[in-house]
Amino acid sequence: MDLILCHTTADFDTLGAAVGLTQLYPSARIVLTGGCHPTVRNFLALHRDEYALIERRSVNPEAIRHLIVVDTQWRDRIGKAAEWLDLPNVEVTVYDHHIHAQGDIEGTHRHIEPVGAVTTLVVEALRELDDCDAGTPSLTPAEATVMALGIHVDTGSLTYDHATVRDAAALTWLMEQGANLRVLGEYVEPGLSAQMQDLLSVALENLTTETVEGYTLAWVLLPIEEYIPGLSSLASRLISLTEADVLLLGAYDSVGDEEQRLVIIGRSRGSAGSRSTTWINLGELFQPLGGGGHPRAASLTLRSADPDAVMADLLAQLRSQIPRPPIARELMSSPVRTILPDTTIREAQRILLRYGHSGLSVVDANGHLVGIISRRDLDIALHHGFDHARVKGYMTTNLKTITPDTTLPEIESLMVTYDIGRLPVLEDEQLIGIVTRTDVLRQLHQERAVEQQRIGRRQPAELNGSMPDVPSFRDFCLLPRVVRELLHDRLSPALWNLLMAIAKQAEVRGWQLYLVGGAVRDLLLSGTNNSKQAQSSLPDIDLVVDGFHQTADQAAGVELARSLQQTYPDARLQVHGRFQTAALTWHNHPEFDSLWVDIATARTEFYPYPAANPEVEASSIRQDLYRRDFTINALAIRLTPPRVGEMLDFFGGLLDLKAKQIRVLHANSFIEDPTRIFRAVRFAVRLGFAIDPQTEGYIHHAIASGVYHRIQLEMEKTPALQTRLKQELKYILEAPYWKSAVRLLSDLGAMCCIHSNLHLDDRLWWQLRLVDRWLRRFDTNHTLEQWLVLLEVLLAQLATPDRVKVAENLQLPADSIERLRSLDQIQANLMANLPACFRPSQIYQHLHPYNLPTLTLLAVLMPRHTRRQIWHYLTHLTTVKPPIDGNDLKAMGYKPGKQYKPMLEALLNATLDGEIHDRSQAEAFLQATFPSP
Repeated sequence: MDLILCHTTADFDTLGAAVGLTQLYPSARIVLTGGCHPTVRNFLALHRDEYALIERRSVNPEAIRHLIVVDTQWRDRIGKAAEWLDLPNVEVTVYDHHIHAQGDIEGTHRHIEPVGAVTTLVVEALRELDDCDAGTPSLTPAEATVMALGIHVDTGSLTYDHATVRDAAALTWLMEQGANLRVLGEYVEPGLSAQMQDLLSVALENLTTETVEGYTLAWVLLPIEEYIPGLSSLASRLISLTEADVLLLGAYDSVGDEEQRLVIIGRSRGSAGSRSTTWINLGELFQPLGGGGHPRAASLTLRSADPDAVMADLLAQLRSQIPRPPIARELMSSPVRTILPDTTIREAQRILLRYGHSGLSVVDANGHLVGIISRRDLDIALHHGFDHARVKGYMTTNLKTITPDTTLPEIESLMVTYDIGRLPVLEDEQLIGIVTRTDVLRQLHQERAVEQQRIGRRQPAELNGSMPDVPSFRDFCLLPRVVRELLHDRLSPALWNLLMAIAKQAEVRGWQLYLVGGAVRDLLLSGTNNSKQAQSSLPDIDLVVDGFHQTADQAAGVELARSLQQTYPDARLQVHGRFQTAALTWHNHPEFDSLWVDIATARTEFYPYPAANPEVEASSIRQDLYRRDFTINALAIRLTPPRVGEMLDFFGGLLDLKAKQIRVLHANSFIEDPTRIFRAVRFAVRLGFAIDPQTEGYIHHAIASGVYHRIQLEMEKTPALQTRLKQELKYILEAPYWKSAVRLLSDLGAMCCIHSNLHLDDRLWWQLRLVDRWLRRFDTNHTLEQWLVLLEVLLAQLATPDRVKVAENLQLPADSIERLRSLDQIQANLMANLPACFRPSQIYQHLHPYNLPTLTLLAVLMPRHTRRQIWHYLTHLTTVKPPIDGNDLKAMGYKPGKQYKPMLEALLNATLDGEIHDRSQAEAFLQATFPSP
């Protein structure tokens, strides 16, 4: 006998799933182990005969072979039927969607996934039968209706936070199977009975509320003469009529003589603006007391418990879990761009353009805030021709301001109430920061993303035992706990301890510390098929200190690095004051091996003209991330309390990691810094990503604009650009994926960024591959800088003056520049002489003056016959040694001196030409050519 067990006080979800399972197990019967919700009971009064229901007391335990437990994992939730779990030779299968409720029923088969309703899992199992060509079972309208009720009720008709796309798909399928809409409407929103309506009035009169950190808690305890079914409906109606964010409804009665039964129903409102109650999981809150449910709806039943004590304990736990909302100090941008009242409209517009702001704060000579002028105000003034006017005539002076401790809900309320796009932050009447509408929206978006993941909308990593690949990781990586565990697990213990030590020193100073950029990207990608990054360590660590910028020249990053060196005296410290950065390096360290830690002050930058050195100023972490190149490099992880592990992703970098695409942050990014084209290509090829279409369009636009031609003409004036371009070329050409990268650069038309006349045609592509083979053949120990030889092949395609100029601009080594300068002359000499060389010694004499890089370069540029001669020289002639050396000459009686050189050269030539094979022939040759003195 197969039995499907619904939990006690059966709701529509457990019943709907059980009905669906009778299609998977046609001989199974459904057992209601202990009563139903009132609405379910009313439904069954009309439809019981349409389902395979049997009474528990009619079951013969000895006939049970298979138990299917639905919508619970706890023995006490199936009443006396739990005894059947202990019967011998009984197979147990569990279907549930409470992923955090690891109960005491150990099923032989477990189907537990984070969907809104367990009925959804059953629907998917039914649909899989059709995919396996087993034929989809045909549901009756009554069966489809009760299953649809299960999903509707448990997901709040898809409005609860734990509802998923899978639930919506399951509902669609059930509608196709004939679910009755009229019945759904009748039972999804049942009205309150007269008894419940009376109890509602009493509850509203006795409701107690309390506000904590902007959240409203409400609770009420109701003494009743006897248990009243349907209290969950009362709780739902009660929270809908109040402003409460979380509601606890308790009802207690006397059962028997003195044993008292206490029922507590919990409900939470979900998200509304910046207030969201997904910080609490009511199901988990009630679980230790034997209750359970969902994050937003749960219940528990206790006997012989003190109602006041239980309610007080639950409220205390709720208060302790209420999160502190972000405050203005954590959201604001600082320092603030300010202007004086007498600044002209034209100058104010130029400042806005430079920094990309939407408004400016106006202060007097003492630094006191006197007004704000927005981009719209400036645009109107410019439109009417008042570019020469002073901003004091156009600025807003009726200001709303906030303090550093103003909370996010208060900030949001001010912005909505007064339609304000920016709020200045004042401390002791001094302007220390500004919070914009964008800051608020980004914070709210991030919080909601975290909340959706926290409530279990996707299966967390710990359920499958390992961190998933990036496509799955996006679904939960914003959870600070998960990110913190990721750091701890994927970094070596020594590196983890180092980061925590740095964070501690930042915390003591009241600063925030973030791991940023490529280190975060590679950390997320480590362990996937997209990255070869070692999991135990990262070669380079970039940290950013957000010091709240009490003074812009304080250089928090430099101060932190100097302090850290006192703890780690074996680290070498380098300070770059211009960019407010410092670097600590360890070489051959027993714990870190080779490690570079860059510590920078959060900053913003502005390019005064294309390819110029950026002008750098201290700023906030948000602006620091905004200045970066690609979204996947604009990620940060907070390392300091109170939110260690918080992931900052303001530009969709995580989504781009999931989509495996390279996306630039700014439309003019490639014009401001042309080396970003090479970086885009390098990251795309290295990670196996694609450049997104819009970013590719920006690349084509930048190249078509002609900006790179102007840059090449003025490259000697921009040494920073020279260094960056050389470094990017080195990164690409020394990487194992250089061929794919060069191909992609060519496809983008970006070879002209090196020189306008440089293009990757078929011959150049063949030459690059050929020189790569030659280097692998003749430089097996990698004694040469092979990337440099490949670059010389590229530059050799240009006319001599151009190739030399580019080489000088890129600050290539002197021997490379000289080789490129003399290349045409060397080719001409060899072309004139080598064809007339018929003896090996003649070939040797002409090629011996040149080193391996020169010969390799010549080989790919010259005709096949010459290339074969160079190949013969490198593979054979350079290995030939005469049988006699200088010591032998001395032993033979030849006096050491200048004559040794021509004697040895003559011996070598004769050996090369096959005239000498052994020592005796060499001695005879010497006696004949150089008689003994």
